Amino acid sequence: MKDKRTMSDNKYTLNPLENYQSIPGPVICVVMDGVGLGNKDESDGVHLAHTPVLDELMATEPLYCELKAHGTAVGMPTDDDMGNSEVGHNTLGTGRVLPQGAKRVNEAIASGELFEGKGWTTAMQKGLGGGTVHFMGLLSDGNVHAHIDQLLTMTQRAADAGVERVRYHLLTDGRDVGERSALGYLATLETLLSSINDSGKDYRVASGGGRMVVTMDRYNADWPMVEKGWKTHVLGEGNQFASASEAIQSYYDADPNVTDQYLDSFVIAEDGKPVGTIEDGDSVIFFNFRGDRAIEMSMAFELDELEYFDRVRRPDVFFAGMMQYDGDMNMPANYLNDPPVVEGVLGEYLCDSGVSSFAISETQKYGHVTYFWNGNSSGYIEEALERYVEIPSDNVPFDQRPWMKAAEITDHIIEEIEADKAKFIRLNYPNGDMVGHTGDPLSIIISVEAVDHGLARILPALEKAQGAIIILADHGNADLMFTEKNGVREPMVAHTLNPVPCIIKDYSGSAQFTLDTNVTTNTPGLSNVASTVCTLLGYEAPAEYDASLIKQK
Repeated sequence: MKDKRTMSDNKYTLNPLENYQSIPGPVICVVMDGVGLGNKDESDGVHLAHTPVLDELMATEPLYCELKAHGTAVGMPTDDDMGNSEVGHNTLGTGRVLPQGAKRVNEAIASGELFEGKGWTTAMQKGLGGGTVHFMGLLSDGNVHAHIDQLLTMTQRAADAGVERVRYHLLTDGRDVGERSALGYLATLETLLSSINDSGKDYRVASGGGRMVVTMDRYNADWPMVEKGWKTHVLGEGNQFASASEAIQSYYDADPNVTDQYLDSFVIAEDGKPVGTIEDGDSVIFFNFRGDRAIEMSMAFELDELEYFDRVRRPDVFFAGMMQYDGDMNMPANYLNDPPVVEGVLGEYLCDSGVSSFAISETQKYGHVTYFWNGNSSGYIEEALERYVEIPSDNVPFDQRPWMKAAEITDHIIEEIEADKAKFIRLNYPNGDMVGHTGDPLSIIISVEAVDHGLARILPALEKAQGAIIILADHGNADLMFTEKNGVREPMVAHTLNPVPCIIKDYSGSAQFTLDTNVTTNTPGLSNVASTVCTLLGYEAPAEYDASLIKQK
């Protein structure tokens, strides 16, 4: 593992706080992945779990608040967007809100960075080498899952690059935009395609359908929807029409009440032959930037074995998402929009100030307490001051061993506290998130209890060392195990929009800190944590960071 920098130039040295009373032991940041604050009912695995440590701390600790861990607080386009571990750790480790999702894509397109990356250039090479480039995604300007302007720009760049043949597999919206607005968006796209085709190229819509009928399932709720999308886009099976506009208008005429999101699938054909099946040697770009409704189709293209439906054939293509939709699954492996490498992250400030640190998790979240925490940068910042430990995760379904590696992580933390080497320690307990994704209530409850048991072991060791701790989560998951509709429960396996706890405990006996109510009364977010770490360590937070949750009395 190489250092991020060969030698520190003290560019990011922190200024000490005046009248700071030293905390003898280490400052620890515990990320309880996926442990949010739910409705405290039967669906809330965090509430149902036996968690005496967390319960007491949240009820009695004066330095306690709730944090926002989704939406605009972590750089997502809207507050309807869930957080995730990648953006959560980005935000925790960089001390500020970074552009994610639509914001990041727009910036990458405007700067040209997107078109210089491996994802885009490889996709175009397939087209320049005789294959077809396929664009798949939601045709809309709703800016929740996708935006037509991004598609138009990519289309023009493909044409400018000399790609001769492009096909479009379009999902109609009617949910984030007008109920019957698809023809307008289609006309805008086809105007551009017509001008490109005037130069002799072959750019055409090949297939489509409504977003709630075809392709865009989420949370493993309706894999037949994905299967229908596969048959429509890849195999070219479905109702045939001469054009996409004819297909949409035909569905409107057949059912005056149907809206765009519920349109049936359609395939564009000539003489009974689909014009745009996906074949070996092609490239496919899924241009949605939001991940939840793009993951399953990505899995269909990427996984060697797919248990959910028979793909009939799986073409050998280069598949890329607009983003990487799921970092835990590495899904998809290729994507157009690389995360930015951020300068001035907390680790750089601590290293330049001579603060030693230690980071640990098991495999599932090791990259989050290192790569993502350090502003999307691999390796050490300064190895002489840092130590990272990865504990290999068990290769079994998480609901079978919901305790995961919490005990081993805890063992290392206690050893680190007693060794008195690292002044700042960060760790991630993955249990609440990884087991939360299984939807198994008993396992989820056990997973949260395993985390609480880890805290029960850490806190006495930290108290003996007279250190301080911040206990929080990067997003919710275990706090909502199922949803209920018409008396029927459906497993909820995705992240939640719930706030997360933030407990700050100082065992030094100085009682020198209090909550900064100017910050905490306005629903602060994960971006306030890095400054809080600086405060506990006795330093002024960097000017560009969001404010600390605590202040000196």
